[in-house]
Amino acid sequence: MIQFFENYKLIIVPAITWICIQIFKVIYKRFDEGVWDFSRFYGAGGMPSSHSALVMCITTMIGKSEGINSPLFAACVAFSLIIMYDAAGVRRAVGKQAHILNDIIKNQKLTYSEKLQEMTGHTPFQVVAGAVIGFIVGMIF
Repeated sequence: MIQFFENYKLIIVPAITWICIQIFKVIYKRFDEGVWDFSRFYGAGGMPSSHSALVMCITTMIGKSEGINSPLFAACVAFSLIIMYDAAGVRRAVGKQAHILNDIIKNQKLTYSEKLQEMTGHTPFQVVAGAVIGFIVGMIF
């Protein structure tokens, strides 16, 4: 348990970064669309990518603490790239498919109990923006 608390910064800073970005998404939607949508706090998608920020923050912090030549840093880089690729590729494609399916259900007047979630992924710009924020926060701490 003591070892867990020795690395608190590597856990707390990325988590706070994620929370701050999610709060930003709620506030941004309020000013952009005039509605408070608290589902943006726990929902995926949107600008910037909190997933990208979180993984880049911890990768940067590990690079600083363990060195960029360490196997742990290499694993973190690979993990981060997979997360960011997934956000901009796979999850974005799922969101596009959900949009098309929702349109088909609506236009064909089919009955389906729930609307499929369309905002699941990110544009490449949203992923890069999140990664830049994560890198900056990781460098500061």
